[in-house]
Amino acid sequence: MRFIIIAQLVVSVLLIISILLQNRGSGLSTAFGGDFGGYYTKRGIEKFLFYGSIVLSVAFMVLAIASVATTEG
Repeated sequence: MRFIIIAQLVVSVLLIISILLQNRGSGLSTAFGGDFGGYYTKRGIEKFLFYGSIVLSVAFMVLAIASVATTEG
């Protein structure tokens, strides 16, 4: 039980960091015309962060379900 809580805490911190790093370019620069508004493909670290945040969110949900399942039993 203790392992699940610690793992969930670590995954949640990593998920927060990965999401905050993705939103780095969408600040005040968009108010001054910094964003061209077009479609572009994700490359390099941006693609890694995108897929990494998906994996971390699935891991977080699995750990949350496991945490609930172990406390009920």
